[in-house]
Amino acid sequence: MKSYTLALAIALPCGAATLTLSPATVKAWDEYIAQERSLMEQKASSGKPFLWADEAPQRLDKLKSGQILIVPFEHQGLRKVPSGLIHHWLGAVFIPDARIQDVLQVIRNYSRYKDLYLPSVTVSKTIARGESQDRFYTRLVNRSILLGSAFETDCESMYIRLDERRAYSFTRSTRIQEIDNYGTPTQRTLREGEGSGILWRLFSVTRYAERDGGVYVEVEAMGLTRDIPASLHWLVDPMVRRISRSALTLSLQQTGKAAQSAAEVAKREHGSSDSSTAHGRGRKSNP
Repeated sequence: MKSYTLALAIALPCGAATLTLSPATVKAWDEYIAQERSLMEQKASSGKPFLWADEAPQRLDKLKSGQILIVPFEHQGLRKVPSGLIHHWLGAVFIPDARIQDVLQVIRNYSRYKDLYLPSVTVSKTIARGESQDRFYTRLVNRSILLGSAFETDCESMYIRLDERRAYSFTRSTRIQEIDNYGTPTQRTLREGEGSGILWRLFSVTRYAERDGGVYVEVEAMGLTRDIPASLHWLVDPMVRRISRSALTLSLQQTGKAAQSAAEVAKREHGSSDSSTAHGRGRKSNP
């Protein structure tokens, strides 16, 4: 799962009871994700604005001025499904002086997630790397609740290049197992589909566009959790919105800094290579 989605901590009350993910909840999630994939594919092929930011000039102006934009989708970023909630947020950033390959280099270096995306990611590694499809592992730690909670996650990403300057990707969790009582002598890994319900599934759609002297990155981060009791909505909903917003902001900032660093290294190496080539040609002309 993209670092952005991994950082989407869910601020739900964590009780002692162990819940079980229901087939009806999974069905609703699968239908929602299929719809989001279809919408992205239509956007990429229809000739409509590729970026969400392109739909309003003021969004582009804010991004180019250095702002990070975070917005919830419909219903304040929450959609109720049977025995669950789908959290759906969008974050956008402009990374100046970077190229799309610099950003993808950072995004696809999964082994570095544990260094780049602390404190949400504490362990990460690449499982398989292909031309356009990768698989990777992370340990995601939820620090938004009082009780220790962590998740073992296997994820896969698929990258689609539209041209030299535009691309998009899908990332989904293929396994999530909660570590109960994380960080204590009694910690144990629960079976898939069992646990507190604060994280059942993850999915993200990410768009990349290189122009205006940098790269625009937009991520739609989605997560499936248990439902919130009606009596607690007044308390929990603001926490979910605040933490989702701050988590996406932080991960986009971290990605931007890493991509700019990669761009600077590439420029130095390119400059050094050009200098060496020119110097070599000079020696040949003077035997």
